[in-house]
Amino acid sequence: MNSAQACDISLAITGSGGAGTITAGELLLSLAGKNGCFGMMRRSFGPQIRGGEAAALVRISHTPVECMNDHFDLLLALDWRNADRFAEEIRLHPGSLIIADPAAGQIPDSIAGLGVDIIEVPMKKLAKEIPAGRPNMIALGLLAHWLGFCSDEAARLITEVFGRKGEEIVNGSQAAFRQGFTEPLIVEAREARPRPEPGEPAFTGARWHFNGNQGCGLGALRGGIRFAAAYPITPASDLLEWLAPRLEQFGGSLVQAEDELASINMVIGASYGGIASMTATSGPGFALMTEAMGLAVASEIPAVVINVMRGGPSTGIPTKSEQVDLNMAIYGLHGDAPHLVLGALDHADCILTTEWSVRLAEALQTVAIVLSDQNLAQSTVLIPEPEYELPPIKSRAIADPDENYQRYQETRSGVSPMAIPGTAGSTYVADGLEHTESGKPSTAAADHAKQLDKRLRKVEDFDYGPHWADIRGEGETAIVTWGSTTAAVREAASRLAARGDRVKVIALRLLLPASPDKLAAELEGVSRVLIVEQSHSAQFHRYLRAYYDIKAMTHTLARPGPQPLTPGEIVDQVEQWS
Repeated sequence: MNSAQACDISLAITGSGGAGTITAGELLLSLAGKNGCFGMMRRSFGPQIRGGEAAALVRISHTPVECMNDHFDLLLALDWRNADRFAEEIRLHPGSLIIADPAAGQIPDSIAGLGVDIIEVPMKKLAKEIPAGRPNMIALGLLAHWLGFCSDEAARLITEVFGRKGEEIVNGSQAAFRQGFTEPLIVEAREARPRPEPGEPAFTGARWHFNGNQGCGLGALRGGIRFAAAYPITPASDLLEWLAPRLEQFGGSLVQAEDELASINMVIGASYGGIASMTATSGPGFALMTEAMGLAVASEIPAVVINVMRGGPSTGIPTKSEQVDLNMAIYGLHGDAPHLVLGALDHADCILTTEWSVRLAEALQTVAIVLSDQNLAQSTVLIPEPEYELPPIKSRAIADPDENYQRYQETRSGVSPMAIPGTAGSTYVADGLEHTESGKPSTAAADHAKQLDKRLRKVEDFDYGPHWADIRGEGETAIVTWGSTTAAVREAASRLAARGDRVKVIALRLLLPASPDKLAAELEGVSRVLIVEQSHSAQFHRYLRAYYDIKAMTHTLARPGPQPLTPGEIVDQVEQWS
């Protein structure tokens, strides 16, 4: 590596569907890892089901990053088709650079009016001169040179990625890359423009390259999931595609059901049969599942539901992110239905939170809802190998054959032994009707009260340990957040600390049941609390007001999507408050 002078650089690649925009971004991120860097890539699409515009948003740094920066240093346009739709998302600054193909047409006014430097490189023309050459590989070479990456690593990566497509494609892609890497216009421009001081990566260990959906899938496998049923929906489908072959490797299976109603009921049925089971969906599908989730709560059958949130309501914005299903996850089940709600905080945390949720659902015999979102699910990171340790949790309590077996027996913990169907002497009825301890349907007030208390006690009295939240830093100002906004909050706190403003970050992982005593203890000595979330109606703020008594002065930064919150927005809020 030529010391990869990209200390912290953000760049965007835009183009129409089929131009290879996302492929170029993914290869660039992989190349960053091979050159000793960390990074993140977000995929951005238009609302079309097929075709339309696409953008790969990439940030590369010598230190781990898990959110986009406030501005982009470089924009490479393979073409300008609908590129103006990305104007708000790809914010340039006066020192930014645009690389564009002069044959791609008129630069949109929203971009041309920014007054930044533009270098025109005939990427399509250069690609046509190379057998099996493609403009996106020319672009990859341009960007690799600009970032100071090693061309030898790129050649090996291209062989690794395109090897299955044949020698012609590999040779053409490598030749196109070399053409872009040695393009005189970029070589001269790079030497002429001021560059960050080179520095060596501070970390030399293993790096993981994965997205949030894959993280949730891995956590599910680690937790013991061996059956999944689901109906495809953006942006959860990637999770299911990743999980299906890997479940088979562990002796499990994934079924694509005919709809969301069928999938959640298959999950309940498989779990009733003794197999740890899950489904994954997004907001519209999650709404359809709530009735069946109530059945799982009433019958005390473990079930894990991963909701990869997206912009709403209704079809909303399927390819963009919002934290707008919090209310539905907490309050959406019919009746008094105690259950678990957990939110993944970052990409590595997708693994931890999902594994923990599976183990909790099995131990407490209830529904565990895992909230992720499009921003986590469909963005890819290069980070150090995730390391975490979960406290030991007893697995599902399996009943021994006993003629006196009572499925819903009153116990101190609220958890009763659960028989596997077919076990002699342990037959029981499991349905949505209220019941006695033996499972016999009952409308008696005493039976109803006993089972309500039992189902509530088992989730409220359980010791969840230190993982209820991720807490970092100290200070009289605290930022309380959850979900994917956590990465931007952490970076904002780091920037504030560099200016002498100490900030404590509290990111809630366990959302239901609430932990008011623990949060109160963490807020001792805090005089101001900024609540950060990505929703128009401040759902998280209202949730905190419902479950927690925050005595400090509070302020809310609640912004809807479709664009993720940036560290700069959060810093501005704290400074304006000051």
